[in-house]
Amino acid sequence: MLRIAVQSKGRLFDDTMNLLAEADIKISSGRRTLLVQSGNFPLEVLYLRDDDIPQSVASGVADIGVVGENEFVERNEDADVISRLGFSKCRLSLAIPKDIDYRGVNWFNGKKIATSYPHILKKYLDEQGIDAEIHVITGSVEISPGIGLADGIFDIVSSGSTLVSNNLREVEVVMQSEALLIGNKNLSKEKRATLEEMLFRFKAVKDAEDKKYVRMNAPKAHLQEIINVLPGLKSPTIIPLADEDWCSVHTVLDQKRFWEIIGKLKEMGAQGILVTPIEKMIL
Repeated sequence: MLRIAVQSKGRLFDDTMNLLAEADIKISSGRRTLLVQSGNFPLEVLYLRDDDIPQSVASGVADIGVVGENEFVERNEDADVISRLGFSKCRLSLAIPKDIDYRGVNWFNGKKIATSYPHILKKYLDEQGIDAEIHVITGSVEISPGIGLADGIFDIVSSGSTLVSNNLREVEVVMQSEALLIGNKNLSKEKRATLEEMLFRFKAVKDAEDKKYVRMNAPKAHLQEIINVLPGLKSPTIIPLADEDWCSVHTVLDQKRFWEIIGKLKEMGAQGILVTPIEKMIL
């Protein structure tokens, strides 16, 4: 049985549980229990605080874990990064009161900075040659300048709305962060096999993101032109129709170029275009 540590609440919890559900790994929605076993996969979920996950995985309390890159780097525990999951993206940034005339990172010399990430901040300040006082806070870091506790802050930024509501502005981005799947360095063969199956499912879900399965009726007179504009995985599927002058074309399109390509297909005479979301894709 493979044990995965998951944040007990928040956006990272939601994104992780959605990924497990899309991979057809069923987990009970109740979180009153610390440890919950999947009903259809050899996996059990251990719910923890996000800052406890790196140590739990490194020490073997959990075999694997989903944690923000910011927490993993800050805790500096001895665990492997198995995969970058691509969700729960944010950044760690320095921010100051918005009315200050900021001319560069040297402004922080001699200043006091409030943060929950002292190790990442110290490393950055040392690299920049900045001598600042680091004030460690667990909780609402963003209120520190407003109450006179610090001159600036170093904290997670997603949309930036929290900074705006506290009259702060972001001035330096120190690192980008996203959800990581981390693992204990001493997994057994059995657990590694389970992990590989789970990663296979995760990849099938990720490969299907922003992809559409498209079917259309196309005039054979323009078939080669239509094929030329289709960026399919390999080549589109062509199926003959009862009308010898027409055929059915099936392909996969990326959402980013979807409307651009659909417009070109219509100009070339494609008709009856049907679009279906893709749940999973095995490449």
